[in-house]
Amino acid sequence: MSRPFNFSAGPAAMPVDVLQEAAAEMLDWHGSGMSVMEMSHRGKEFGAILEAAERDLRELLAVPEHFRILFMQGGGLAENAIVPLNLSRGESVDFVISGSWSQKSFKEAGRYCSARVAASNEADGHTSLPDPASWQLDPGARYVHLCSNETINGVETHELPDLKALGSNAPLVIDFSSHVASRPVDWSRVGLAFGGAQKNLGPAGVTLVVVREDLLGHAMKSCPSAFDYKTVADNRSMYNTPPTFAIYMAGLTFQWLKRQAEGALTGVAAMEARNIAKAALLYGYIDQSAFYSNQVAAHCRSRMNVPFFLHDESRNEAFLAGAKAAGLLQLKGHKSVGGMRASIYNAMPIEGVQALVAYMRDFEKTQA
Repeated sequence: MSRPFNFSAGPAAMPVDVLQEAAAEMLDWHGSGMSVMEMSHRGKEFGAILEAAERDLRELLAVPEHFRILFMQGGGLAENAIVPLNLSRGESVDFVISGSWSQKSFKEAGRYCSARVAASNEADGHTSLPDPASWQLDPGARYVHLCSNETINGVETHELPDLKALGSNAPLVIDFSSHVASRPVDWSRVGLAFGGAQKNLGPAGVTLVVVREDLLGHAMKSCPSAFDYKTVADNRSMYNTPPTFAIYMAGLTFQWLKRQAEGALTGVAAMEARNIAKAALLYGYIDQSAFYSNQVAAHCRSRMNVPFFLHDESRNEAFLAGAKAAGLLQLKGHKSVGGMRASIYNAMPIEGVQALVAYMRDFEKTQA
């Protein structure tokens, strides 16, 4: 089945195989006589779906046993409040400002704790990353927050910092919403990771939280019980009714990821190799062109979200109209930064990036 290539930043394109499998099971999941949307979350059928999803995700991301996997609701935006409610104890928390999402996180956390900026790239328009050696960390901070991929600004931290080497005993909290499962995670450097599923893992509705066990049980009294990580963990993500269908779709995506192979590589390692190749193709064309530009420093360019600009922005609408006619969808940049943005998540095949580059080349020629 031929479909347009969807470059949306989220909710984003999903693997066709996953959509087809869900369609085939829509009215009757595995002979149960029910759609997953109709199942009791307490029933054995959904219990099997949830168990498989957690098991497959743990395997894919190589999550150690001393971390708990939670399926929650509210998206990454809600986690900006839920994390400080669980970890800050109302005290000091350090933030690395690397773009729009970390700015949102910092602002929201200030409602519940003493949020402080340890480092920022605001002065250069969020186009680079402050060297961890320059971070001004508070020795008493309860945690350090880092958005490891900025969806809007196209800035990615390719190697997570070793906070112990920087003299900090605080756990590192990462918002990996827009690059989860696109590369391996060094869990030895992470205390908690969170992300909405709607970019790389499935549809909107479920939020993934992976939290080290020693960080459970410290929620502030004002934290709602449904958002207390320990309560969620103790109840296997079913303290309240979970987003059952979104978890099911994420589970199908996990199984799809496990089937992926690139040479001798499989799973997330295979996806990383593909993502490196896709990003290199698109950035390579932009960099050699006098018609397009990307402003992010080369060492911290996102593999998932590629913002770019036409040097003559009066041609933006013509570019977008032509792209849509060519089956290249959702390329308009975020309203806060303008320009264009191609989100090339795991589900985007190399053929989609090739088609985009071919269109960009043809459009440039017609505008000469």
